[in-house]
Parts: sequence; structure tokens; C-alpha cells
Amino acid sequence: MTISLYFVRHGQTYLNKYHRIQGWSDSPLTDKGIADAVDAGKRLAQIPFAAAYSSDTSRAVQTGNLILKANSGTVNEVTPDPAFRELNFGYYEGEDDVKTWHTIGGPIGVNSFHGLIGEYGIDKAEDMFSKADPYGDAESSATFWGRLQPGIDKVIANASDGDQILMATHGTLIRNVVSKWSDIPVNVSTKNGSVTKLNYDNGQFSIDYYNNVSDKL
Repeated sequence: MTISLYFVRHGQTYLNKYHRIQGWSDSPLTDKGIADAVDAGKRLAQIPFAAAYSSDTSRAVQTGNLILKANSGTVNEVTPDPAFRELNFGYYEGEDDVKTWHTIGGPIGVNSFHGLIGEYGIDKAEDMFSKADPYGDAESSATFWGRLQPGIDKVIANASDGDQILMATHGTLIRNVVSKWSDIPVNVSTKNGSVTKLNYDNGQFSIDYYNNVSDKL
């Protein structure tokens, strides 16, 4: 059985615009964010989705539904699922991102999330972040995958051979997916409205492309 999952990062939000950490926290799409979603919908219009899922955050739900408005398939609305939420950044939710990454990585000479990922890999970078949370709420890599993998497995189990499925989700989630099933570097931000294609073929996962904002999908 072969299935294709099209992961789309939600459009720009106000917290994105203000460079604030946004995981389980939520904020509305900006005008640019709406345009990001509409543009993604145009680029994906000729891929008829057999199913569509999103995280349960408003930014992902709205992005997914805007994409479906232009789609040639018969699915009209996404199915929200908390399994597809962004990484939980715990105590640091809503904080200035530059300040936060400096707080976490500065003592070891790394001043950005991209830098931490490039130096240590995304799993260890998330574990470092989780360990730094004084309240212990930020997710470790294992905790994150403990909810994401069953969600992906459920999508696959409910699909039919040849299905193409929309997944409206989040930047760090997409980076985790790409890092797990490919050797593509993920130390560059996932763009709002970008498309990443995950293929499933009889138990094996592979990445077709990552962070794609072109018309060639």
C-alpha cells in the first residue's frame, strides 16, 4: 500500500510576526498568513485529497480549510487532532524567540534553535529545551513522538492504497518528520505555507521534498 501525506506549515500568525515562541499557544493568522494558506491551496489544487487532518489549533485548522477550498477533491474540512500539535515549549511559550534561544544555547555558544539543531540534531536540541524548562512542561523528543507517531499510524490505518492526504500542521513538527525519515538538513526554518511530502510504501517512510514553496508539487 502506498500513501502520500502532504504536510503544510500553517500561515503566518501574529506570534510569528512578533517573533514569539508558539507551540501549544495559539494566535490568529495575519493577512499574510491567510495569503500563505490561499497560495498553498492554489499550488495543491490539482492534488485531490482523499482525507485532510490538522492539529487542533485554530491556525492549523484555518490553514487546512483554506487549502481545501481550492482543492479538486471532495473533502471540505480538516479533521483536527491534538496528535498533530506543535512541540510544547512549556514555560517559554510566548517568549521572545531570540531571547529564549540565547537563554538555552548561549552558555554553550549557540544562540539560535537552528544552531542547536545543526550542532546537536533536532532530538537532542528538543531534549535540551525540555530540560531547561523550570516547570517541566516542555516536551522532550520522546514525549513528542509518543503522541505524533500514533497519530500518523492512525492516518495510515484509515487510508486506502493510493490516497493523497493533507496534513495542516506546524514547523517544528515537520522538521521532526523530515529528520526522522531522511538525511535532509532541518536547521533552516520551515516556511509558512510550505509543503513537505511524506511517502508511505508498505511500512516504509520516505521524504519526497521538504519546505517547498514552488509550483512544482
